[in-house]
Amino acid sequence: MKKPSTNVLDAESTKISEARHHDPFAILGKHSKNNQTVIKVFLPYAETVSLSHNNLAFQRITGTDFFECALGKEPLPEHYQLAWTDKSGDDHTHYDPYDFPVQLPEFDRHLFGEGRHWHIYQKLGAHLHNADGIDGVLFVVWAPSAGRVSVVGDFNHWDGRCHPMRSLGGGGLWELFVPGLTEGCLYKFEILNRFSNEILLKTDPYGQQFEFRPSTAAVVVNENSYEWFDQQWLAGRAGRNWLHEPMSIYEVHLGSWRRDKLGNFLNYREMADQLVEYVKRLGFTHIELLPITEHPLDASWGYQTTGYFAPTSRFGSPDDFRYFVDTFHQNGIGVILDWVPAHFPKDAFGLARFDGSALYEHEDPRKGEHRDWGTLIYNYGRNEVKNFLLASAIFWLEEFHLDGLRVDAVASMLYLDYSREEGDWLPNQYGGNENLEAIDFFRELNTVTHEQHPGTVIMAEESTSWPQVTRPTYTGGLGFSMKWNMGWMNDILVYMKEDPVHRRYHHDQLTFGMLYAFTENFTLPFSHDEVVHGKGSMLNKMPGDEWQKFANLRLLYTMMFTYPGKKLLFMGCEFGQGSQWDFNQALDWYVLDYPLHQGLQTLVKDLNQLYKSRPELFTHDFEHQGFQWIDCHDNEQSVISYRRKADDKELIVVLNFTPVVRENYRIGVPVAGTYREIFNSDSGEYAGSHVTNADTASDEIPWMNLDHSIELTLPPLAGLVLQYQ
Repeated sequence: MKKPSTNVLDAESTKISEARHHDPFAILGKHSKNNQTVIKVFLPYAETVSLSHNNLAFQRITGTDFFECALGKEPLPEHYQLAWTDKSGDDHTHYDPYDFPVQLPEFDRHLFGEGRHWHIYQKLGAHLHNADGIDGVLFVVWAPSAGRVSVVGDFNHWDGRCHPMRSLGGGGLWELFVPGLTEGCLYKFEILNRFSNEILLKTDPYGQQFEFRPSTAAVVVNENSYEWFDQQWLAGRAGRNWLHEPMSIYEVHLGSWRRDKLGNFLNYREMADQLVEYVKRLGFTHIELLPITEHPLDASWGYQTTGYFAPTSRFGSPDDFRYFVDTFHQNGIGVILDWVPAHFPKDAFGLARFDGSALYEHEDPRKGEHRDWGTLIYNYGRNEVKNFLLASAIFWLEEFHLDGLRVDAVASMLYLDYSREEGDWLPNQYGGNENLEAIDFFRELNTVTHEQHPGTVIMAEESTSWPQVTRPTYTGGLGFSMKWNMGWMNDILVYMKEDPVHRRYHHDQLTFGMLYAFTENFTLPFSHDEVVHGKGSMLNKMPGDEWQKFANLRLLYTMMFTYPGKKLLFMGCEFGQGSQWDFNQALDWYVLDYPLHQGLQTLVKDLNQLYKSRPELFTHDFEHQGFQWIDCHDNEQSVISYRRKADDKELIVVLNFTPVVRENYRIGVPVAGTYREIFNSDSGEYAGSHVTNADTASDEIPWMNLDHSIELTLPPLAGLVLQYQ
């Protein structure tokens, strides 16, 4: 028969045994009692306990898992070790976590509370740490509504009684240094809400590595183990003016670019070696990664992030990803990351109601929930939340040497009524629909990142006409480096989908974009968003038979690469992937066995080379002096022509959006002389019909408000680029 328990514990010790105490250091560790030093430990799995240096035995407090040792006059080491045997007879030796003072400096706590600690990721979370010459791991977490927080992991049976943390006061931070732990440990935080007594098991918001999905524990990492070799790239980047440099971006989803023969993911290192060769051969200046921040669901493509400081473990370790970035930099290619500060998923292990309260999100769903996406919206007005996101941005730029961030879903952050019905949103203090807290966040984000990491770029995926997105904060702008030109992209795709016989009725969609082309610093995107959700592939958006589809696509890319703005093309679009993108399988690389696909890929390679080698095409991407219409009015023949200029050089671009070969087509030219065709998207090299032009001398015939003109043969569904000889 079980003996009745005799609870000899005081109220405070009872709270420890029941995992309800906010300050375990007040009870555990060494304390003075009746003019002697007494050490008290709580070890639920121990049978016997003693001091390691002198074998002095602890006495179990009857009926409990507390052990006490009263010391005599003999000296105690600065930090003592406990030697204990567990119920299986295994021996353990470690320093007592409750024998160490507070490790997180007041300065860091103060800055975090102000929302101005750009490197708080070096303090919060789990970090290898040395306290008084003793190695271990320091855990710090923000949970102001907690009554008790414990570190749980593979080192303590995931038992919240074993390692309760100390509260650092009213700021809501909790801390515990656990000596003896090393990199590779798995851990989470067990949180007791002090109002509801709800117990939550949460992964680390600042975790820098996580288990392979579907497991969700954080992993202690060594943050200083990688040796970089990209110093030359970083030095050059800091002095580079990206406003006037070529930027052609290859957008990549790492899980589906390529896979191994069994259909498994490639490692970051394998991916780096294969992808860098491909991107370099095709001539792109940058890659942009769909979010590789840790996320639980493959089908979210990374846009429902749970690990804002961790590359996903799907493809390897943080150092594997550092190798990935390093390899690209050593080959002269920049790396940009899609970053998602707009919302986060409701997964129970993540940020949602992290400490049992609406901590990272708003309590009111009219401000705190995206109905369409089933996600939660950050509370940008809370200093610690804003600091979390700002530190995440700095983290990727600093710790992984990334060259920029593309900020997802900016419009959803700017507007309080974004995708909401009347009555389902709360106006700001002035009665408007602008999210003033998000606006302040963006301005601080762009100011801080540009100050801390000059030469990096922050791009906005912003789909509305919000003013001054890419203008400096000191003039009232949001301060982004660039903005995706969603208007141009939508207009041109609507136009291209039309049968050429009808395009003359839609000519304004071809030319309207130039009315606002220089109001922002625009990137021209044909992104993953255009090849999902039933939209079909880029190739299958094009009208006509197979040949015409490819000719239309070659023409479209020719316009993009010769039109003002930086360039972005999603993977697979460069060779005419026939099917809509599927995140769950590799691209259809086999189609490159066919000439039309080969030709399209070669065209993209040559367009990249043309774009990068001709200052006329990139120097004034964001300024009106780099562009001038020759003729934008020929809707009857669906032809446009324009000049691209830099200093005293210029190129002429002529685009024919019909399958009709137009003989003797006259355009105006700026100076008398001979004009040479330096690019033709109808070239036989691209599987076109090879209607070309020999060098053409100008005539003294004024045309299109220019003093001279030339006659050309315009190939079908094709673009020409001419230069003055």
